[in-house]
Amino acid sequence: MAEGSAKSIKKILITQPKPDSDKSPYFELARKHNVQLEFHPFIKLEGIPAKEFRKQKIDVVNYSAVVFTSRNAIDHFFRTCEEMKFSVSQDTKYFCITEAVALYLQKFILYRKRKVFYGADGTNKSLFDVINKHKENEKFLYPCSENQQDNEIINWLKNNKCEFATPFMYKTISNDVKEVMGKVDYDVICFFTPSGVKSLLENFPKFKQNGTMFGAFGNNTSKAIEEAGLTLHIKAPVPEAPSMVAALEKFLSHDKK
Repeated sequence: MAEGSAKSIKKILITQPKPDSDKSPYFELARKHNVQLEFHPFIKLEGIPAKEFRKQKIDVVNYSAVVFTSRNAIDHFFRTCEEMKFSVSQDTKYFCITEAVALYLQKFILYRKRKVFYGADGTNKSLFDVINKHKENEKFLYPCSENQQDNEIINWLKNNKCEFATPFMYKTISNDVKEVMGKVDYDVICFFTPSGVKSLLENFPKFKQNGTMFGAFGNNTSKAIEEAGLTLHIKAPVPEAPSMVAALEKFLSHDKK
């Protein structure tokens, strides 16, 4: 974690949609630390229609396992299967980045523990550990955005001689955030995807950090911030902070001791 004072933090921008539930831990965090949270997604996702998907020549029914790193990937996987009239086998195994992503599968499948697996702490390493135990004779699908794949996952599948395909089922588009960013000076901005960072730079090509602290969820997001020449202050997931809320909690509590 880079230098930075949590004492003066008053306004935090979360670059995701506002949680539906009042019980979200974000709101508890805001109350506890007396900070103002604003939510505004920096990106939107657009499904790739079946007609476009066909050009990839990937037949989902030939694969026995699916790797999911987000709920969006789950939504678009099952949407594509429905549009393409692919019948997903009841024996398909699902490997998910976190338990929360795994539980989201209940919207689409009969959830059985012997075919749904998830990493222990939200990191790619814990996902790889669980795939490693069950990868014998499996053929993997890793559905992702056409402009945002996790190369660490792709490289691991290659290096471990897994048979796999990466079907693009949706794409990420930058939102116009000029008004949001123009209204308020945020003390902290939290990003969740490399595309969110890209959106910031597309909206503000000459962006200067000027003391704003950045948080990042995921290695690729951290890398995107650093590659843009910006300074990263808050990082998740890490063992002691598996979520962005936990990382913010740790950061905000640090200077109060």
